[in-house]
Amino acid sequence: MAVNREELKRLIDQISEQDALQVYDFIGYLNMKREKDDTLSEDLDLIRQVQQSREDHEQGRIYGREAGLAFFFT
Repeated sequence: MAVNREELKRLIDQISEQDALQVYDFIGYLNMKREKDDTLSEDLDLIRQVQQSREDHEQGRIYGREAGLAFFFT
């Protein structure tokens, strides 16, 4: 959805001070929600990595320190 920022600014200029405060709070809520979603996606990636590590360990795919470092730095 394309948002015309000038139209949004015009709409904000036309609302009462009390409504403007609610819009401000809502924008803050949206920003917090986005940050939380970003953090959650990072957590999900970490969970996936741990699950993969457990599966590797169970399947006997265990790598020593040197092999692990070589993997990350190549």
